[in-house]
Amino acid sequence: MQQAVITGTGVFTPPQTITNAELVESFNAYADLFNAENAAAIAAGDVAAKDHSSVEFILKASGIEQRYVMDKDGVLDPARMYPRLRQRSDDEPGIMAEIALDACNQALEMASRKGEDIDLVICAASNMERAYPAIAIEIQKLLGAGGFAFDMNVACSSATFGIQAAADMIRTGSVRRALVVNPEITSGHLEWRDRDCHFIFGDVATATLIERREDDTQGFLIRSSRCATEFSNNIRNNNGFLRRTRPDGVADRRDMQFMQEGRKVFKEVMPMVAQHVLAHLAETGVKPEDLRRLWLHQANKTMNDFLGRKVLGRDPEPGEQPNILQDYANTSSAGSIIAFAKHSNDFAPGDLGLICSFGAGYSVGSVVVERI
Repeated sequence: MQQAVITGTGVFTPPQTITNAELVESFNAYADLFNAENAAAIAAGDVAAKDHSSVEFILKASGIEQRYVMDKDGVLDPARMYPRLRQRSDDEPGIMAEIALDACNQALEMASRKGEDIDLVICAASNMERAYPAIAIEIQKLLGAGGFAFDMNVACSSATFGIQAAADMIRTGSVRRALVVNPEITSGHLEWRDRDCHFIFGDVATATLIERREDDTQGFLIRSSRCATEFSNNIRNNNGFLRRTRPDGVADRRDMQFMQEGRKVFKEVMPMVAQHVLAHLAETGVKPEDLRRLWLHQANKTMNDFLGRKVLGRDPEPGEQPNILQDYANTSSAGSIIAFAKHSNDFAPGDLGLICSFGAGYSVGSVVVERI
């Protein structure tokens, strides 16, 4: 059996940002428009009025201060409230493949590799911009990579599930080098008109390069990985290719965007994730005190703080559980990889850490790594 090593990471960050203050101003303008247009129905009790959002509410609920997006103007337009992305011809690279390529090239450069060195590409993300051909195969072509490629969707756990799949194939000898890439244009499936969630997500793309250890590689040895799923409707998006076949299927329906029962999710997911991580560590022979750092999902600060305390048995020290969501917001599958990419350069050989993501499904994935 081969050993799998993470040798490079890349993070594509969109050039546009939306601060909480900008987001609140836009949302409140939308709420005022909605309330004015539906004044009679609101007065009759048939329609609920839209409440204003606030910077204080967002920060307390999430710890998020801003987010990066592919298009700012469309999101902040009170008459629109979703991104405005241009239609691309079928002969052009798709937008997901384009941002994925940027992250992949960063990861390749870190490891002094080229696209032709890759024989597996997994595009692992919460949503794909089309059904087929696979986004991963398009990325494979743009890279000049060989081998094969496929798409994977396990929502916010897609990156860790992709890492396990790639590492398993490297261990068994079916591939030598793999790129797991997570292009997350979450602004496209966030409901920006919903006060309870309009602040949650941001756009980004990450890439993780994984190779055989025998190829004179340096980086992070994947000591162990573990994934688990348990079905729940508490995080759901009903959009799909059968939409137009159903009554009112193409209508502007709330369930065609991201939906969640936040309190139920916290109550059910966090114990599941904590138990999963602690069992994984025990099976791997790693004690919580052996971990130098946790690179967590970045859903919100409260979740990260809860999991850090449960895993370590105490409040994490500064640097043990780095947060990046204050700048990036929740970036779905990419969040834990951003944290890992930006907060792992100080590791010395032998240092251990844990990459963990969790979300819709429910799903949870954890990866124990060791600096070599």
